[in-house]
Amino acid sequence: MSRNSHKIDMCSGPILPGIIAFSLPLMLSGCLQLLFNAADVIVVGRFAGKESLAAVGSTSSLTNLLVNLFIGLSIGANVTVGHTLGSKDDRGTRDNVHTAITISLVSGVLLVGIGLLFTKPLLIQMGAPHDVLNKAALYLKIIFIGMPANMAYNFGSAILRAAGDTKKPLYFLSVAGAVNVILNLIFVIILHMDVAGVALATIIAQCISAALILLCLCRMEGPCRLNIRKLYIHPLRLRRMMQIGLPAGIQGALFSFSNVLIQSSINSFGSIVVAGNSAAMSIEQFVYISMNAVHQAVVSFTSQNTGAGKPGRINQILFSGLGLVTIVGLILGIGVNLLSEPLLSIYSTDSAVIAAGCTRLLWISAPYFLCGIMEIVMGIMRGLGYALTPMIVALSGACLFRIVWLTTIFAWFPTQNALLLSYPVSWVLTALIHALTYLYARRHHALFKQPHPL
Repeated sequence: MSRNSHKIDMCSGPILPGIIAFSLPLMLSGCLQLLFNAADVIVVGRFAGKESLAAVGSTSSLTNLLVNLFIGLSIGANVTVGHTLGSKDDRGTRDNVHTAITISLVSGVLLVGIGLLFTKPLLIQMGAPHDVLNKAALYLKIIFIGMPANMAYNFGSAILRAAGDTKKPLYFLSVAGAVNVILNLIFVIILHMDVAGVALATIIAQCISAALILLCLCRMEGPCRLNIRKLYIHPLRLRRMMQIGLPAGIQGALFSFSNVLIQSSINSFGSIVVAGNSAAMSIEQFVYISMNAVHQAVVSFTSQNTGAGKPGRINQILFSGLGLVTIVGLILGIGVNLLSEPLLSIYSTDSAVIAAGCTRLLWISAPYFLCGIMEIVMGIMRGLGYALTPMIVALSGACLFRIVWLTTIFAWFPTQNALLLSYPVSWVLTALIHALTYLYARRHHALFKQPHPL
C-alpha cells in the first residue's frame, strides 16, 4: 500500500493479494451499479406487470450496442494513465486525465442525440414485441438523457482504477444505489409512473455518482488531479487513447451487435420468453461483473508494470488473474444455477417466465468462468498496449462465430437451448486464440526483449 490508504502499489510486492485487494471493491461497486438495472427490473416486474418487465429487459442489448463504443475509450484512458503513472510522467498523466474527462462529456452528449433520434426505429428493427414497443422506447429515451453522467462516471472510475484506487467508486455508488432504489419505489408504487419512473430514478442516481467522482478527481493530490476549468483535449494523448480504446469500443459494440441479433431471435419466442431472459440477464450480470473486476485489475496491473518496465511480473499477473477469475466464476455461476428459481421469483411470479429464465441461466451462468478466462488473457494484451489484436480475435472468435451460429445451428434447431449454446462454445474458442496471441506477444513485445528487475 502507498501512503494513501485508498491506493494499491501495483509495481511492487505480492501480486495475488494486490489483485484481490484491487478487485473486491470493484466487484462490490460493479454489483451496486447493476442494482440500478436490477431495481428497475424487479420493481416493474413485481408492480407493473410482465409487459413492463419485457419492455425494460428488451432494451439492454440495444443500450450496450450504442454505449460500448464510447465505453471502450475509457479502457484507453485506463491504460494510458496507467502507463504514464508507471513511468512517472506527471505531465503526461495530467494530459491524459483532462483529455479523458472532456471526451466522456462529449461522448455523453452524442449519445443523447443518437438515443433520442433512433431508439424506436432500432427497436422495431430488432423485432421488439408489439405489446411492449412503446414502453421500451420511452424507457430508452429517458435512459439516454442521462448518458453524459454515465460517461463521466465510467471515465472517472477508469482514472481512479489506473491510480490504484477502487474504494472511492464503491462509496459513491453506495450512495447513488440507495437513492436509485428509494426513487424506484416512490415513482412506480406511489406515483404509478411505470417504466418512465424507473428510468428517471436511474438517471438521477447516475448524476449523483458522476458528480461525486468528478468532485473526488478535483480534490485529488498529484498528477491525476482534475481542474474542471482547464478541461481540454490533448491531440497526442487522444490519439493514443483512441488507438487503445477505439478497437476495444468497436469490439464491445460489435459484441453487442451479435447480442442484438440474439435478442432479436429471443424476441421471436414472444414476450414471456423475453421477460424470462430479461430477469435471467439481470441475475447473470452479477456473475459477469464480479469476474470483470478481476479483468480490470489485470489491465491496470499490466499497464502500470509495462510503464515501469517490469516484464517479470506480467506472467505472475496472468496466472493470478486466471486462477482468481476461475474460482469466482465457478462459485457464483454454479450458485446462481442452484438458486435459479428463488432468484427469478424475485423478478416475476409467472411460472412460464421463471422457466424461461432458468433455461438461460443453465447455459450462461454455469459455464461463465470460460468467459472470465477469455477476458483475463485479453486484459493482459490490452495492458501491454495492444489494441487491434484483441479486437480482431474477439470479433472472430465470438462475434462472427455467433452470427454464423445463428445462420446455421439455430436455423436448423430453432430452440432457446440451441440459441444459448452459442455463448459457451464461443468463449472457449476465443480464449484459445487469445492465449496464442499472448505467447506471440511475449516473443515480440519490446518489454520482454531485455531483462529487467522485478
